[in-house]
Amino acid sequence: MNARKPQRIYFLAICGTAMASLAAMLQHMGYRVYGSDSGIYPPMSDFLATLGIEAFSGFDPAHLDPAPDLVVVGNVISRGNVEIEEILDRRIPYISLPDALREFCIRGHRSIVVTGTHGKTTTTSLIAWIFEQAGRDPNFLVGGIPNNFGRGFQVGKGEEIILEGDEYDSAYFDKAAKFLRYLPDIGVINHIEFDHADIYNNLEEILVAFRRFVNLIPRSGLLVSCADYETVRGVSERAFCPVESFGFSVEALWQPRDLVLTGTGIRFTVLHGGEALGEVEVDLLGDHNVRNVLAAIAVARHGGIAFSSIQAALKSFTGIRRRLEFKGEAGGVAIYDDFGHHPTAILETLRGFRRCHPDRRIWALFEPRSATTRRSVFQNEMATAFAEADAALIAPVDRPDKAPAGQLFSTETLAADLRRMGREAVAVASVDEMLTYLLSRIQPGDVVISFSNGPFGGIHDKLLTALKE
Repeated sequence: MNARKPQRIYFLAICGTAMASLAAMLQHMGYRVYGSDSGIYPPMSDFLATLGIEAFSGFDPAHLDPAPDLVVVGNVISRGNVEIEEILDRRIPYISLPDALREFCIRGHRSIVVTGTHGKTTTTSLIAWIFEQAGRDPNFLVGGIPNNFGRGFQVGKGEEIILEGDEYDSAYFDKAAKFLRYLPDIGVINHIEFDHADIYNNLEEILVAFRRFVNLIPRSGLLVSCADYETVRGVSERAFCPVESFGFSVEALWQPRDLVLTGTGIRFTVLHGGEALGEVEVDLLGDHNVRNVLAAIAVARHGGIAFSSIQAALKSFTGIRRRLEFKGEAGGVAIYDDFGHHPTAILETLRGFRRCHPDRRIWALFEPRSATTRRSVFQNEMATAFAEADAALIAPVDRPDKAPAGQLFSTETLAADLRRMGREAVAVASVDEMLTYLLSRIQPGDVVISFSNGPFGGIHDKLLTALKE
């Protein structure tokens, strides 16, 4: 696996954010990469096309002729997929994404792994940008596209590799959390809550995975953990390495003080052990992003980067696609897109936006699409989250047949709960019906924020086009 000679590497489920980014990394390293997926859609399809990486739409055994030297199998692939069956029958070598990342990219580098139920993509991107601006030329891979880089990866010449560490499983043949493969020298834990109901049965199982992650960090390394959450404090207690805490808690080593909303972001003074290091400003909203910034600062300072360099990098950070991404404005209506699909992430995003724009009416659009949100596990919590908006439109559950019997999320119940809370809320039958309803009700000055981990039927472009007309 460590050989760097050119070879044909095929990605099965190439349009996942991490899969596409790893494919791009390996292409940059000289490998011939290509792959397939069930659906090819932006932004990853555009990203792959720009790099000249061939991506087949749909699965077909013919895609494997001639046979690749190695197949990287995405964790969405199950037995019965026609391509994985062909791979097994023909004994084509295969590997999971985290194992491929470890063997091709991580070994020989100082591994910085960012984990947690929330905040991984933003924190990883912040750290990568700080190291980049400090001249460290880092390697990195993130499950999104940071605007500063225009891509979710970099093959640099620096010592560090900065990774988003997902607790989701690795592959159908390897059910361990991805981040257990990433050889962490420095680990970050932002938050731990129940998620991934298709993988974990309860919070305790998730905590076990995080305890194992902490146990991988060498005593010469560092764990950066959020002091605001009991779950994170608990898994951090048994670390064999030094621990630096961050958050709003008075017990945290890294804390914010004098928080100011700037209209487009946040500004605050950074405290380290009670000592004020200076003020930072970044175009991100919400308390969750204050924590993300503090975590990034802790890692950067441990890495020897001057605080003045950190300040400059944060000031020039331009966010991540699909993390409260501004899609455009038409007819006086501003439209944003967010990847949020966990109630805590949705609540924090809406609350952060509300604080900066208290006088604007917020429409939240929601598509229950992830393996967890199509289940009823967060039925009540979703009502609390979307109550932060003035109005909510809920799309049908994506692939409802994937939810276990008796556990299907009810969009009608969510809408009814929100109406009881005094919010305008409707469960619609389709994206087109959602668009029609919106166009009949929105007014200049309103804001529309969509939440989905998929393309959401192109609702953003459709709405912008209709408003312009």
